[in-house]
Amino acid sequence: MPPVEGVFFDNTIYIYGGSANAEREFVIGGNLVADVDATLMADFVTVTLVPTTDLLGGTLAIGGSLPVGVTQVGVSARVTGPGGGNVTVSRHDSAVLIGDPVVAGALGWQADKFHVQASATVNVPIGQYRDGELANVAFHRWIVDASLAGTWNDPEVGWDLSAKAGLTFNGENPATDYRTGTEFHLEGSVEKAFSPAISAGLQGYYFRQVTGDSGAGATLGPFKGEVVGIGATTALNVTVGRMPATLRVRAFKEFNATNRLSGEAFFLSFTMPLQMNLPSETP
Repeated sequence: MPPVEGVFFDNTIYIYGGSANAEREFVIGGNLVADVDATLMADFVTVTLVPTTDLLGGTLAIGGSLPVGVTQVGVSARVTGPGGGNVTVSRHDSAVLIGDPVVAGALGWQADKFHVQASATVNVPIGQYRDGELANVAFHRWIVDASLAGTWNDPEVGWDLSAKAGLTFNGENPATDYRTGTEFHLEGSVEKAFSPAISAGLQGYYFRQVTGDSGAGATLGPFKGEVVGIGATTALNVTVGRMPATLRVRAFKEFNATNRLSGEAFFLSFTMPLQMNLPSETP
């Protein structure tokens, strides 16, 4: 949570490559497919406003993100002919698209070295969605996530321990009549600052779908997903003009995927304040 009132900017480049073998079927864009190989390269622009640091004893932040990206998907689709026979055909699809915007709000509190943040995000389904196609960036459904995060940070020794847990509630995609079930996510991080400019650490996440998929398009039944990701991060703190800025790299490898693609994720983020209201006593 930003410690002062102001306007803050973040740009994150996200790259994900994942696959699943031919024995695992998926429903993508209303299509029943297998042998999936997908790559997503997207840029997320986020602007966050901190209007007050004294709301219910904490700091309020509101903001929004807009993703723009290119998706490439290759699959094998099983097609049933008039005589009942099955034919497997390969399909490839790619597109550059604007995804659904996401709006967010958070309220955070600090007590000595401990920080707590409650947050909510809403995916607004107004992005570019290609009905019936394999490659999409937009989800084309309302999504609400509620999360609670905690951090213990000791600047004297340079250690930062953080964790976050939340539930994601999914609406129905009207184009496919598919409603994804409620999802649980848990993230954790252990990071060490080696100097005021450089830090590094380990990060991980756990995802599990706790209720099944539903709707006429859920031809594979509940299809509950689960996956674990383990990775590393490093950050470089710099000054741009007179403003502090952070360049951060994160990389993850996924394991034990069930009803999910399994792959690698890479994040490159640049964060800086656009404007800050510093207390008058601060030099």
